[in-house]
Amino acid sequence: MSPRPDTFPGEPVINVVCTGTPFEMGREQGSRLRERILSALESVSELEAFRLQRPRWMPFVAFRRMAEHKASQFMQRALCQTKISAAERLAGIAEGAAVPRRKLDLFFALEAVLSQLDRETVPSVNAGCSAVAITSSAAESGEPIVAHNFDYLPLVQPFYVLRNCHPKDKLRSLEFTVAPLCGAVDGINEAGLSITCNYAYVTDHGEAAPTMTMLVSECLAECRTVDEAVERIAGSARFGGGILMLADSTGQIASLEISSTRSFVRESLPGKNRLCHTNRFQSADMKCVELESDACYAERSPCVLRGLPVHESSDCRDARIEQLLESRNCFSAAELHDLMSDHGETEVASNGTICMHSDYWYTTASLQLFPSERKIRVAYDTACNATFKDFYV
Repeated sequence: MSPRPDTFPGEPVINVVCTGTPFEMGREQGSRLRERILSALESVSELEAFRLQRPRWMPFVAFRRMAEHKASQFMQRALCQTKISAAERLAGIAEGAAVPRRKLDLFFALEAVLSQLDRETVPSVNAGCSAVAITSSAAESGEPIVAHNFDYLPLVQPFYVLRNCHPKDKLRSLEFTVAPLCGAVDGINEAGLSITCNYAYVTDHGEAAPTMTMLVSECLAECRTVDEAVERIAGSARFGGGILMLADSTGQIASLEISSTRSFVRESLPGKNRLCHTNRFQSADMKCVELESDACYAERSPCVLRGLPVHESSDCRDARIEQLLESRNCFSAAELHDLMSDHGETEVASNGTICMHSDYWYTTASLQLFPSERKIRVAYDTACNATFKDFYV
């Protein structure tokens, strides 16, 4: 399932500027991105991982309606008792794009809906992703850098957008996201706080709650430092698992491992001045709620994944990143890009290489974030082919 040039979202640009109240920001996003949002919502039906959950006796139209209903119920429970702005943003997106709210809810809650439909099916719509952060002492420029490969389905790539957010009485930010989402995958704000989001495979889903991307966007609007963001996320209700890479303009970096019920912060060790992660927890506290080490994709997972070890790709990428980070004491932005473009010792790209090429997931976007400069560098391509474009908050 390699990306096709005609499906690329094109050169990165600021696709929408959202200002005002949460509802006003959502409405502007919905209005400006309506065509992409409609196309993205229709693409859900093309996801093999989604279609495979349909009972054989049920017509697909009825199955989708059932899934939308379950998603709406989930999102209502997730947002009804929280103080975050996501509910208002979602309502605004639905009005601006003139789409039924239940269709947006399905896009947000897809992973949750799948796990509820068949609890024995290992989730298979989670992204891959690799992230590296270096402090100012490990950077040739003397300023911290975060690098992120966003590994996802090429089917979703045409719907990538950059959103310039100006929330009322809060911090401005630039956010990389998908057209229908009110949350953010990656972003940087005017204070220099930088966040990237990787998913993790967890077993303690807990009660319905806001998604990881929603919390990323909330932090970018409200937090200035890594410590503030960690406290904000760790103290918030949330659903699912993830690993966030954080950095700020003071040079602090952290890797925040989170699930629905617990969290753990990893900081750079003395003399190391760098952190990395893929999709596996590294702390003992979090491994207790991680999918078993020998778990394999089940029969109702997409065909190309069936029988494969779930954690194999992450383990390979973790080991290779650690090896390359140990090869030098200092990195330039270009050298960090070379690391993220790595295809392994054999120079053959696969689902186990940092720059991922496979029959299912691909590195569909490559990003670098510079907290001191309030800059985000973006390419909608594999890291090995990336031509970056720079944007400033």
